[in-house]
Amino acid sequence: MSFLNSFDISASGMTAERQRLDIAAENISNAETTRTASGGAYRRKMVVLQEVPTTSFRTKFNSLLNRTASKGGVKVTEIVEDQRDLNPVYNPDHPDANEEGYVMMPNVDLVKETIDGMSATRAYEANITAFNAMKLMAQKALDIGK
Repeated sequence: MSFLNSFDISASGMTAERQRLDIAAENISNAETTRTASGGAYRRKMVVLQEVPTTSFRTKFNSLLNRTASKGGVKVTEIVEDQRDLNPVYNPDHPDANEEGYVMMPNVDLVKETIDGMSATRAYEANITAFNAMKLMAQKALDIGK
């Protein structure tokens, strides 16, 4: 693995954590949405991450010739909807209430979303710290060469 690939790894982590934070914010903002374009109440969304493995020298060399280099890190593979049951709430005056007076509310837990958002923020900050440390090491290496 090349020294400069470390920057790509941290950058991929920052991109993935920003996506996690965006999804947590979307979940929080739709915690009371009972009617969506697809019909029914909003369902909580989750980000699925996958490792982008680093490769051996031979594989990397061949992939560079074909311009398909894998530099390592993490990537968002998909955003999935949580299939847990929606929460029935008794409110017969609500326009989306069924004949028994229950409204199906989103399966969003505000505490869980807040914790997910805080976790994504901390992971983003950790990637920034690693990125800045690598940047400082590169600057020191250039100073040695003077």
